[in-house]
Amino acid sequence: MEDLIAQIAKATGISESVARKAVGIVLKFINRDGPHGSTQRLLAALPGADTLVSEQGEAGSSALWGGFSDMMGGGMGAMAALGELTNAGLDMGQVQVVTSKLVAFARDRAGDALVDEVIDGIPGLRQFV
Repeated sequence: MEDLIAQIAKATGISESVARKAVGIVLKFINRDGPHGSTQRLLAALPGADTLVSEQGEAGSSALWGGFSDMMGGGMGAMAALGELTNAGLDMGQVQVVTSKLVAFARDRAGDALVDEVIDGIPGLRQFV
């Protein structure tokens, strides 16, 4: 996971700490909004993913957005994650780099079928990856 974070930092021009936070935000979103069984298998295949998810917690805007998303029947989780990423200082181009590199990393570690199952199981995610 540290190699991925370093690659993202280099490709985007952000610090490794911001890259780590960005990866954690995306993984937290997947953990919260993804299909449970598939998501757990995916996170287990990504060394260090659980740590990054737990570092993000559920405080702040994500808890508010997550609750609102639940009331609206889902689908807004991707927008909440995007809001967290932009609040962390990323622009849209950097968000795209983070998501594309994370998806490629996940495909390499967990396989295309599982990654596609998770992506397709989260409303709104396909538009970002």
